[in-house]
Amino acid sequence: MNRTYILGIVLLLVFSFSCKKSVQQEVLPDEEAVDTLSHIYQYGICIDSLDTEEELIRPGDNLAAIFKRLGFSPNESDRICRACAEVLDPTKLRAGMHYTVFKTQDTLQAVSHIAFAKSLINYAIIDFTGDSLCAYTFDKPITLQRKYVEGTITSSLWNVISDKGVSPLLALDLSDVYAWQIDFFGVKEGDSFQVIYQEAFIDDTTSLNIASIEGAIFTHQGKEFVAIPFVQDSLSEFFDVEGNSLRKAFLKAPLQYSRISSRFSNARFHPVLKKYRAHHGVDYAAPAGTEVKSIGDGTVVTKAFQAGGGGNYVKIKHNAVYTTTYMHLRGFAKGLAVGKRVKQGEVIGYVGSTGLSTGPHLDFRVHKNGQPINPETMESPPSYPVRPELMDSFQVVKAQLLAEIDSFRVTQSNTIPSSSIGEENENHLNNEAI
Repeated sequence: MNRTYILGIVLLLVFSFSCKKSVQQEVLPDEEAVDTLSHIYQYGICIDSLDTEEELIRPGDNLAAIFKRLGFSPNESDRICRACAEVLDPTKLRAGMHYTVFKTQDTLQAVSHIAFAKSLINYAIIDFTGDSLCAYTFDKPITLQRKYVEGTITSSLWNVISDKGVSPLLALDLSDVYAWQIDFFGVKEGDSFQVIYQEAFIDDTTSLNIASIEGAIFTHQGKEFVAIPFVQDSLSEFFDVEGNSLRKAFLKAPLQYSRISSRFSNARFHPVLKKYRAHHGVDYAAPAGTEVKSIGDGTVVTKAFQAGGGGNYVKIKHNAVYTTTYMHLRGFAKGLAVGKRVKQGEVIGYVGSTGLSTGPHLDFRVHKNGQPINPETMESPPSYPVRPELMDSFQVVKAQLLAEIDSFRVTQSNTIPSSSIGEENENHLNNEAI
């Protein structure tokens, strides 16, 4: 009985092992075939069995003309235009924009897809392969590459960064980070910088923009200014080595006012001139004589009278990025003069109705990098230091960043990664000033 029992168990084990081996032999080849099978995609379209034709929109082209050249009838063109109306605005098509036509690799050479480029990233796809015509958008994935650059100022920060093969817009990002510590219009020969940054790429080859600064050391007039990114209260800010925020807050408003009588606008009806024109400021209605205060530390760069416009006005430069202007003043604060440093909250003048004005109010304006911005929506987060309970975590981040910068300095020794820089609109930038 025991021998029979033992023999049965042995036979069962042998059978089980044989089945298991058989299953493995059947499954594994299929799994490996799936793993090694690869496809080629463009704009999310599998093009293994498709031919592609790259085209440019011609002067005077419209969608109907493009579809006609591809062999579609007027009725078919109309149906396609209606199908893609939500993803492709025909009024935004311009000569020189490109599109790709995908055709089947058979005798018919039928159009299977058309991809219209709306930007470097965004595409409108028209799909003819299904039971019904459909259109949708496709966004190319963006990848981030962590990079490092360092240099010494010989002419301007803009030129030095450009000479290193890096997008010169990194200079503007640096000026934002150090806006309260360094006047980048006053950088001197011999000043230097070390920056770790993230650069955004399309297809891992075409540079899109500078995505973020991940840490920096800027040496200005022999003093090191360290910028360490750290997240506190869900907000990422830059701090110095002691954990103090590099950003200083602005006051929400430069005076105590009764109401806002006119807001920031590109087309406001002027109450005196009786015509529409831009009003790049905020008018605060307040009693004549109300104190007007500087919203932040800065230097008075203009104190003057403008008969045909702002009346008595003061302009204050807060740093390399921000300037503020206070207009229609009745008078100026005692001792106020061009070149004087003023503190946040310091009285600089008094509400009046000088210049083109229908009543006492303050016309308050803010410029960022020379461009007017809406004071009501201007970002001005509070400048709190790193909280004591987060200081240990901050010290870890600081140590890692400084070690990484040291590592880059040793291994790269001023070797700067170069890349294909995407198109940048630089016409409004003063590349000699930064």
